[in-house]
Amino acid sequence: MGYVPLEKLLDRSGESIYKLVVLASRRALEIAEGQPKLVEANATVKPSTVALMEIASGKVKYQKAKPEK
Repeated sequence: MGYVPLEKLLDRSGESIYKLVVLASRRALEIAEGQPKLVEANATVKPSTVALMEIASGKVKYQKAKPEK
C-alpha cells in the first residue's frame, strides 16, 4: 500500500492538514530512529508512508497538547 487517501487521514488529525503533516512527520522520525511499526509493512516502505498508514488505521492519533502549569 503506497497511497493513503487524504479523506481517511483528515478526520484523524483534527481536520487540519497542518496537524496531519506534523503528526506524520513526528511518527516517521520515530520509525526511522528504530521504533517498531504498528502496521504490517515490508522493509522497502518508507517511514513517512508507514506513518500515514498508521494514522489511517487509527493506531496513531492526534491529541491536543496539555497546557503546562
